Amino acid sequence: MAVKIRLKRMGKIRTPHYRIVVADSRTKRDGRVIEEIGTYNPKTEPSTIKVQSERAQYWLGVGAQPTEAVAAILKLTGDIGGEASLKEPAPKPDKAALFDAALKELHAEPAGDATTAKKPAKKAAKKAEPKADEAAADETPAEEPKAEETPAEDTKADEA
Repeated sequence: MAVKIRLKRMGKIRTPHYRIVVADSRTKRDGRVIEEIGTYNPKTEPSTIKVQSERAQYWLGVGAQPTEAVAAILKLTGDIGGEASLKEPAPKPDKAALFDAALKELHAEPAGDATTAKKPAKKAAKKAEPKADEAAADETPAEEPKAEETPAEDTKADEA
């Protein structure tokens, strides 16, 4: 029987996580497995990889062939040829400490004056300017049609 070490997909759509499993090569991707030897979550930063090294070494020793993806994971963990080069996630800060810090910041006195000045004068000026522009615009078009009518009448009289 040909045995493979491969990934078994778990999780919802667009949120995959995998189990590293030992299975017969003829079974389905997510089908029956012989043994689960680890997990892999690519969605975390950095990716979370947990492998039972003893079991991985045993299966590799008896001839199980890892897939390309599993071989890359096992190289990172140091199970295949070399040192482990896994990145550890940064420790999460204590939630109680974060909450206390937020409360202190909320109840602290303001540091100084407002950083931006109020601008009501500019708004009033902007509202006043369009009214003046509209009045000027109304006067100009009224004069232009009269100037155009005069030359047109002269050309019609010349033609007749």
